[in-house]
Amino acid sequence: MINSGILNPQLLSLLARVRHTNTLVIADRGFPFWPQIETVDISLVDDVPTVLQVLAAIRENGVFGQAYMAQEFFCNNTLDSQHAVTKALGAIPLLREPHIEFKKRVPGAIGLIRTGDTTQYANMILEGA
Repeated sequence: MINSGILNPQLLSLLARVRHTNTLVIADRGFPFWPQIETVDISLVDDVPTVLQVLAAIRENGVFGQAYMAQEFFCNNTLDSQHAVTKALGAIPLLREPHIEFKKRVPGAIGLIRTGDTTQYANMILEGA
């Protein structure tokens, strides 16, 4: 029995399939449903878990070479929130792009993790290294 790290079997299965250049979306609670993408919904209540909590958990289980976020995140959230993202990503480079361009990347992802995050534009796409 797994008793540490990520315990959700569906999430573990999805993470095991992320390879070099594959992408994975971590989305807030309001992100649209994409029927063609496997979705692991781990939302519980508002802000449980958050995108950054999920990021922290999956960084322990994977190597990512690039991250993408909507530039609107940086226009609509506090400096503390912005710094939290930078800190959570560590050495992973972050590409900021318009939200409409960000959403164009989503259909190419192998999966989407839906959180309970209520932060505006907190969605993130991670690319496997």
